[in-house]
Amino acid sequence: MRFASLGSGSRGNALLVESGHTRLLIDAGFGPREMSHRLARLGLAAEDVDAVLVTHEHSDHIGGVFSCARRFGWTVLLTHGTLSAGRNANGGASVTIIDSQEAFSVGDIGVHPFPVPHDAREPVQFVLADGARRLGVLTDAGHVTAHMVAMLDACDALVLECNHDARMLAQGRYPQALKRRIGGLWGHLDNAAAATLLSQVGCSGLRHVVAAHLSEENNSPELARAALSAVLGCEQDWIGIATQDGGFDWRDL
Repeated sequence: MRFASLGSGSRGNALLVESGHTRLLIDAGFGPREMSHRLARLGLAAEDVDAVLVTHEHSDHIGGVFSCARRFGWTVLLTHGTLSAGRNANGGASVTIIDSQEAFSVGDIGVHPFPVPHDAREPVQFVLADGARRLGVLTDAGHVTAHMVAMLDACDALVLECNHDARMLAQGRYPQALKRRIGGLWGHLDNAAAATLLSQVGCSGLRHVVAAHLSEENNSPELARAALSAVLGCEQDWIGIATQDGGFDWRDL
């Protein structure tokens, strides 16, 4: 199994996972033209993707899902709440409703969704597995729950939200209402919260840790790396960063 990011942040998100003959996207916050361009950077055509898993209905995650699915023949897998909140935007795309806690398979990849606290209708994140290795993906969660820790325990790789630095957010130029939303229990994980989660999961088999969904206004790669590396006792450069424009290249498990 291998994985790569096409971009991560408030202007669009998409994570690609490949195992055997199966390729899945988690979210598609880019339209068909931009999606094709970003996939080409990874050596793939859009038609090489089999399906897209949707975490929730916010536009940076779902904005390109249905237009891409119609154009490229993808199947869209999402919770009933997410579909309902999307206001029937599927427009003829092939849609499969998933349970927020029930595991299933798509081709060669096993998928286990799990619910997270976020200001959306029925948000989920995912653990993906190929029978030997497990990739845990967690973005867009307002606080750490015991169930999230249990789901991400003993993964071989983690893509983990480090949305903001609490001090930068507090001192920044955002309106107070937006600051409260981002930093609240249904908003986004800051660097310290992500580090706390990392300290609670089994890390002995970790091959990759990637900080994702970084705010371009209220965080920096250096701060995110420092927070996560302190938990693992590793060099800061070992922590990967998923950027908005470039994502990150293929990583093997």
